[in-house]
Amino acid sequence: MSITIDQINKNFGGFQALKNVSLDIPEGQLTALLGPSGSGKTTLLRIIAGLESSDSGRILFGGDDVSQLHVRDRNIGFVFQHYALFRHLTVAENIAFGLESLPKKQRPSKQEIRQRVAKLLEMIQLPELAKRYPAQLSGGQKQRVALARALATQPRILLLDEPFGALDAKVRKDLRRWLRALHDEYHFTSIFVTHDQEEALELSDQVVVMSQGQVEQVNSPTGLYARPESRFVFDFLGHVNVLSGLVKGQKLVQGDAWVSLPGIRQDQEAQLYLRPHEVQLSRSPAAKARLPLRIEAISLIGSEVRIELAPEGWQSDEIWEIGMSHAEFARQNPTRGELWYAVPDVGHLFVANSVQPSTIDWQYTEAANASNM
Repeated sequence: MSITIDQINKNFGGFQALKNVSLDIPEGQLTALLGPSGSGKTTLLRIIAGLESSDSGRILFGGDDVSQLHVRDRNIGFVFQHYALFRHLTVAENIAFGLESLPKKQRPSKQEIRQRVAKLLEMIQLPELAKRYPAQLSGGQKQRVALARALATQPRILLLDEPFGALDAKVRKDLRRWLRALHDEYHFTSIFVTHDQEEALELSDQVVVMSQGQVEQVNSPTGLYARPESRFVFDFLGHVNVLSGLVKGQKLVQGDAWVSLPGIRQDQEAQLYLRPHEVQLSRSPAAKARLPLRIEAISLIGSEVRIELAPEGWQSDEIWEIGMSHAEFARQNPTRGELWYAVPDVGHLFVANSVQPSTIDWQYTEAANASNM
């Protein structure tokens, strides 16, 4: 079941939570609504569900306008962040609750309800916990039960509001993998709200980045990360190193720092965005850049070494981060307090008040120059 969101607006008093939001959610895909607190993502989810009404605009399910339909008539499964399980009911009774609450004409037989609950318990891999109460479950188990309860009525659409937000990091990661595998098996149309960039990029087929009640960008996880279309999306998708300065003679200059900008000729203010993996460290400046930085901290935890550096002879609003492989770290042996130089491979240039960046690929330029020699 596809979902079309058409020119949705929503105000709470003098605050506009959603501003002309239009969006297509493809059938059978898992879509993430990603953004900071106050961006409007949960409000949009509640309007899709029918838990909140919009001031204007339409919601369509498979081409049918459901804007005026009551929540009970939309056939939506909703999973909340804090589970919302009934404490006095067992796991099996919680899962069966939605089925037993259906109008008599729509309600399955008791035998069919028992069979469906048993199947759902198998699906969430908790058949042995059918007679336990919520207080006897872990956080991850509670969220699986909440998901099974949402799926019991065989909804056309599944909506999840920060479903892993109350869980610790390891359980959250395990549950994400489980939900992705479950979705791949059953292919229900799903939308989940999150402010966790890693969660959105790892779990979804499509990511919708929201800010201040508007959609900033929609793309696949790989497309979004490879081609952010605004400064906000760059800033929100993890750490980014920024050099602000003035373009002079095909160089971006600030204090003792400069970076060559092949093909950029106009003198103007600009910002260069460099992700940690798009920059290397060297003990001396390169021909294409002079970016002196002093090592502030080194973290060896994870698949690569994360090095934090402070600008030397120029300024940046935030500390720089550069990744290095463990093998390279062992070979180079950088030490806290040493002066090193950042050498960019790929950068993203915002000129003056530009909305979208220009991509600078020094590796490609160097390769082209070498082939012409």
